Amino acid sequence: MRALHRRIQRLEQLRLQPQATPQEMGGTATDQLTEDQLWRCLAWHLGHSIAEVQAMSDAELEPIALSSRAANSSRRRSPILQASPVATELLRRRSLRNKIRSYFPDTGTLRRELYPKHLEFFAAGQEYTERCFLAGNRTGKTDAGAYETTLHLTGNYPHWWEGRRFERPIKAWAAGDTHKTVREILQEKLLGRFGEYGTGMIPGDALLRVTNKSGIAEAGDRIYVRHVSGGTSILALKSYQEGRKSFQGAGLDLVWLDEEVPIEIYDECLVRLMTSGGCMMLTFTPLMGLTQLVLRFLPGGKLP
Repeated sequence: MRALHRRIQRLEQLRLQPQATPQEMGGTATDQLTEDQLWRCLAWHLGHSIAEVQAMSDAELEPIALSSRAANSSRRRSPILQASPVATELLRRRSLRNKIRSYFPDTGTLRRELYPKHLEFFAAGQEYTERCFLAGNRTGKTDAGAYETTLHLTGNYPHWWEGRRFERPIKAWAAGDTHKTVREILQEKLLGRFGEYGTGMIPGDALLRVTNKSGIAEAGDRIYVRHVSGGTSILALKSYQEGRKSFQGAGLDLVWLDEEVPIEIYDECLVRLMTSGGCMMLTFTPLMGLTQLVLRFLPGGKLP
């Protein structure tokens, strides 16, 4: 009787909270619902508060999402089974907002042992201030740069990480050759498409805000990211089109240059790292041949 009384009290408390019933959703497909509506609907099905369901981990949501596969006809009206499509959609959206977790896994067809050059590039950061991922097109250079930049911004490193670590929030730049390529490549890699920020390499839960760049449509300027220490890392998106002077003045912890950079801008970026002991990453294909910058990493123009 006591258990029943507690249950009645609990249901009365929940009745006063703004959960959404399936009827209130009007039969709308789960992928058309807002995230707030999904959480409210899940709370209604499970008889929990909204705060309780939002605190559920992936491991707690997965059995609910999979329940329909094991269901038989006698259980088709169970609350858990009815909650299954809602939990499935919430897990799908969570995975989109935590894309970085899918990179360099322990096992599977994309396991990290298949990418030795990427791992070598990451590990070299522990020893070298300047690193260059010099490779052909479509080899994952920009993904590698976005991945490591995100790790440093968040301070959330995988268990296998052997490269440089920052135990505090950082100030960083990510730069490309034109405003257009920065917006369409670097920005999208890090944030996701415009209007879908949080679906790129930077986890949605760690993304605090993005300021817009003046005069350039849909272009981000500064990205504010939650660091695991509790502080905030700041990443500025820049273009070589801005000229050498725009790369002056700031003291930085990290600079990531995607696409080959004019040597005068490269030297300016190095100066920004002098007082912090920070690191420089370059990711590009040497389309212009043995330039002065390429020869800094390939003395005599020969591969090591």
